[in-house]
Amino acid sequence: MARTPLKTARGLGSAKDGTAHWWAQRLTALALVPLTIWFVASVAALAGADHGAFIQWLGSPLVATLMILFVVATFHHAQLGIQVVVEDYVHSEPVKIALIVGVKGLSAVLAVAATVAVLRIAVGAWS
Repeated sequence: MARTPLKTARGLGSAKDGTAHWWAQRLTALALVPLTIWFVASVAALAGADHGAFIQWLGSPLVATLMILFVVATFHHAQLGIQVVVEDYVHSEPVKIALIVGVKGLSAVLAVAATVAVLRIAVGAWS
């Protein structure tokens, strides 16, 4: 029995799980708009400040929290975007899987490292 094109296509493609990925990318982009504006304005306000002023600024609980949100949203958004590029342009399935796992792992490691750095500075400033 011959399969129709619809039968062949049903259940395949990004429609299977792409909606959650699409929403995650849009939500991280939406979160990054105010966070990026805050970050750029803060860095501009700190231009010319010494190390102590920066530590005092990052030591604020609100600033440390916003910085961690900025870091996590940035790395997650970047990982989602790179994953789409890999899925679209890498055609070898083993290479595609290795790249996606590598990108997710590297993003997680970098996000955790940046978060730990912010917390170390913030907790040190609270002491």
